[in-house]
Amino acid sequence: MAIIEVGDLSKTFNVPVREQGLRASIRSLVHRQTREVIAVDAVSFTIEPGEVVGFLGPNGAGKTTTLKMLSGLLHPTSGRCRVLGFEPKGRPAELLRQITLVMGNRNQLQWDLPALDSFELNRAIYRIPRAEFIALRDELIELLEIGDLVTKPVRNLSLGERMKMEIAGALLHRPKVLFLDEPTIGLDITMQRRIRSFVADYNSRFGATVILTSHYMADVQALCKRVIVIHHGRLVFDGDLSTLSERFTTQRTITARLADGEEITLYTPRAETASATSRLLADHDVVDLTIEDPPIDDVIEQFFADAGDAS
Repeated sequence: MAIIEVGDLSKTFNVPVREQGLRASIRSLVHRQTREVIAVDAVSFTIEPGEVVGFLGPNGAGKTTTLKMLSGLLHPTSGRCRVLGFEPKGRPAELLRQITLVMGNRNQLQWDLPALDSFELNRAIYRIPRAEFIALRDELIELLEIGDLVTKPVRNLSLGERMKMEIAGALLHRPKVLFLDEPTIGLDITMQRRIRSFVADYNSRFGATVILTSHYMADVQALCKRVIVIHHGRLVFDGDLSTLSERFTTQRTITARLADGEEITLYTPRAETASATSRLLADHDVVDLTIEDPPIDDVIEQFFADAGDAS
């Protein structure tokens, strides 16, 4: 059975509209005008147990809105979704005990309390046995290097420090489904790698299912074989990350280092890579040669541009 099932899921918001000026402001009090904004438009996909799926799209594409519907924070306008066999919009307790939502740009811990107090509150909410709670809490504290921070009020922490606290607090109840919305935002490169390694280990140890959004393509490349791409609320790609690159990358980069120390870089259409390489080897004394696809973030940008032109 699929862990997550989404069918024609849509979300529309009614946004107030008024002209500038005092007269328009007064008129809007009596005759309020709104316009519909489609945030998610008939999105469908399924995710199997244990999958780690990258959920990609530019700002405003509908990623966070979708995750909020999957976690029950927003109700769909139409369509359906089920997580672990439950309808999220009802926020059933049995579902909430098995999922977590980490949002890099939102604070979910108690703002004026030390993180340790919030961790203890989570233990009570999820009824975690104390010995199990302490073991996992201490493991997370050590992994994230937050031992000297957990006694400080959350409001006094930097964005990166707070993000580490959020991740620790969100995993104390060992959820089966992780919705991770920009989980490495504000972290330095070393800690980003640690978080990626931890998510991969958590997925392996507990068979957790993960949906990950990130603007750091290193997160996606390290963790996700499959990606779902949405643009203007519509699903435009669902498949292997490698397929996305192959399908939308039209050129490759050939870099050659010559015997005299000179370095040559060529950009060639994918279909002409072999012939361009042969000419390079025939015309120069090459001592080292590499052939690479463009960085995946460049591929995604190209994909969004193509999707925008098509719409």
